[in-house]
Amino acid sequence: MDSELHPFSASVFEQRKLFKEKLARSLMLTAALMLIVPVISIIIYLFVKASPVLSISYIVDDPGPLGKSGGIWLPLMGTFYLVLTSLVIVAPIGILAGIYLNEYAPDNWLTRAIGMAVTSLAGVPSIVHALFGVGAFVLTLGLGKSLLAAACTIAVMTIPVIVTATREALAAVPMQFREACWNMGATKWQTIRTIVLPNSVSGILTGVILEVSRAAGETAPILFTGAAASVAVSTATLDRKLVPYDLDDKFMALSYHLHIVAEKISGMPEEMMFGCAAVLIALILTVNSVSIGLRGWLRSRKKW
Repeated sequence: MDSELHPFSASVFEQRKLFKEKLARSLMLTAALMLIVPVISIIIYLFVKASPVLSISYIVDDPGPLGKSGGIWLPLMGTFYLVLTSLVIVAPIGILAGIYLNEYAPDNWLTRAIGMAVTSLAGVPSIVHALFGVGAFVLTLGLGKSLLAAACTIAVMTIPVIVTATREALAAVPMQFREACWNMGATKWQTIRTIVLPNSVSGILTGVILEVSRAAGETAPILFTGAAASVAVSTATLDRKLVPYDLDDKFMALSYHLHIVAEKISGMPEEMMFGCAAVLIALILTVNSVSIGLRGWLRSRKKW
């Protein structure tokens, strides 16, 4: 009788499907909250414990004796230049390699072998990359333990991320865009430069974001290639304050500094350990937030 009065009402089968859909959605939301809540709780806990030392002076002052006093300016700048140098090295190589593999390389055994090698490289533990960096950059190329050697090691470790992100971003551009450009008489490189890359830059930026975050937070790859517990750097002048390290110098980094103050020095004030961790997390969150905002803006400008 109800089906005659309401011919478009959901049947029993459709009601079961809707119930299962709502149940699945609720389960996935619960799983997402189970991931988000602990992360937010940890971040809040870190910043509360670090609150006694968090100040402008803590950021701009150099570390004191054994890191028990002072600030974190030298480790902060070391992390900044490590990330910047590794990004300058890996971004062009990774993006160009991704363009070749997706746009130019034929589908043969060599291309598949390269793709497998890139995928395998992404799964190599960071300590193995550190040992490779010692052998390849510190000893073989004669760079010594330096900022450049550490940046090259980070670049090798993160290149699979940028290559994979570039290939996926390029593959997401519809083939009709390329065909329309070719029909207008454009060459393959002109099509890539003017059509494919502008429409895939937001996806490529995802790989860059992941590279920056990983480079800033890694300890093992820089442990044997250039990071130091302390360095004798005078920051009395403004130029040395802003550029305290040369490429061939040993350097301090936030991740390694945190390892030292948390594990290697007895009697370390608790707020100094949490302060370093809080600044490192804040740095990564800031970079990610800016990058995600830029990526969202670029995506909003797409016409498809």
